[in-house]
Amino acid sequence: MARVLFFLIVTLLLAAGFVWVAEHPGHVVFNWLGYRIEVSLMLAAIATVVLIVLILFVWGIIRWVLHGPEAIGSFFKGRREARGFRALSAGMIAANAGDVAAARRHSKQADKLLEREPLALLLKAQAAQLAGDRQGAHEAFEAMVDDPATEPIGLRGLYVEAERAEDEDAARHYAARALARSPALPWAANALLAYETRHGHWDETLRIVERNADNRLIDRAKARRLKAVLLTAQAQECFDREPERSLSLALEAQKLAPELVPAALIAGQHLASTGQTAKAVKVIEKTWKLSPHPDLAEVYAHARSGDSVRDRLKRVKALAQKAPGNEESRIALARAALEAQDYKLARAELEPLLHQMPTQRVCLLMAELEDHQDGDRGKAREWLARAVRAPRDPAWTADGHVSAEWAPVSPITGELDAFEWKVPVQVLSMPIDPEADVLPAGGLIAASEPEPMKEIRPLATPEPATAMPGREIIASKPAKPAAATPEPEKKEGETKAAPEATIAETPAPTPADPKPAAEPIELKEAEPFKPPIPDDPGVEPEEDGSLPRKRKLRLH
Repeated sequence: MARVLFFLIVTLLLAAGFVWVAEHPGHVVFNWLGYRIEVSLMLAAIATVVLIVLILFVWGIIRWVLHGPEAIGSFFKGRREARGFRALSAGMIAANAGDVAAARRHSKQADKLLEREPLALLLKAQAAQLAGDRQGAHEAFEAMVDDPATEPIGLRGLYVEAERAEDEDAARHYAARALARSPALPWAANALLAYETRHGHWDETLRIVERNADNRLIDRAKARRLKAVLLTAQAQECFDREPERSLSLALEAQKLAPELVPAALIAGQHLASTGQTAKAVKVIEKTWKLSPHPDLAEVYAHARSGDSVRDRLKRVKALAQKAPGNEESRIALARAALEAQDYKLARAELEPLLHQMPTQRVCLLMAELEDHQDGDRGKAREWLARAVRAPRDPAWTADGHVSAEWAPVSPITGELDAFEWKVPVQVLSMPIDPEADVLPAGGLIAASEPEPMKEIRPLATPEPATAMPGREIIASKPAKPAAATPEPEKKEGETKAAPEATIAETPAPTPADPKPAAEPIELKEAEPFKPPIPDDPGVEPEEDGSLPRKRKLRLH
């Protein structure tokens, strides 16, 4: 538009000039070398314009002669580049579509037509990766590193190739080099953080986290959490070797993340072991309000050595008030009440947890309560049997891996701060032997009838934070010889229980008439609440007549 307007203005000016000359006639006289030339003003103006046009035309020819070869070369180069970029575009599409042959063909064509084009090198590297040519990909990325414009891409590619070759040292080298060039590169920062974390270099990892926070690669809240986790990892590492440093690191970690249970556990243990009971109590209470945990309750209850069971019960009551109504508060208080033989309080704390599906710990505590309070062995056995199928308690879980103890890094992915205290989601119930002979929930209560009661194997009390142990529940058949069916070798507890089951048997009624044994069962309404259980007479009592108890204590 501007050019058209300029042409119109010039044309109008020329026309106006010629009109003005025509309205004001005159003559132009030239005297040169004894010659006298006289022409009209109009003719002189026209001759001047023609002369200017001729001069411009001649100048154009001279320029074309001087710069013609270069212009011709530029023309053909432009066509060549256009073909090269078309090949590059087609190669990129083929590479992303997974067409290896087309990608390599277009890559060769683009590399031939385009000189020193970064995208052509990238296409060459991608085509080599698709074809499994690691050497070719490595050479292409090395060529990209030599060019400052493509150095970040080349380093990223070399890092990926080193990871595929499982060369951790080379991968770390390329990531560190990229981070030194561009401190805000997220992939390089994360790669370096993952490497140092996997190898337990906590000091270097702390520096990387702080640098990432300064470069705004992570927000401040996450940086504080990661720093707390790393400080806790250091405190855990020097727990026995340098207790004072371990305590200092744990307290600093708790200050950054008060909800971090392992930091409070480490600090509480050190303070309690040195007689600083008040400080230990304060540290644990601070974390308990945010994240109730059974290990916190255990350390809190035994914060002062030499206390009686009544003193521990009183202390746990104070802890439970910090998170009233919480399941962990009720379980901790019930456990302390059982140890203090305050069975009424223990039952009062456990009963609200029975309205839904009680967990394994709740079932085991109920079995212990029934055995100690009323000596009701039948109900105790029922609760032990229900514990087999009860929902699992929370555990330290990371990426599907269940651990008995907290760890700063996931053993599956190497991610920092991956462990969470939650119910494992990969297993919904305890494994049950498909060949086990399972009775209804009322079968154990009906055992007082003439129907012979069969044997249950002793069950170990599961720890709530350990990986799920596999248990086989196999009904014992006293009437048949052991050689009839190949069975695994029996444990000592099973050997002792078998004679008891044999003595308890009376002449059994015919199999066609099982109704007399089933009539006393009045638990049909409770059957959804009490799932089927394996045939078993229960757990061998201790010498004092109590059920075996396994105290859970994972301190760090």
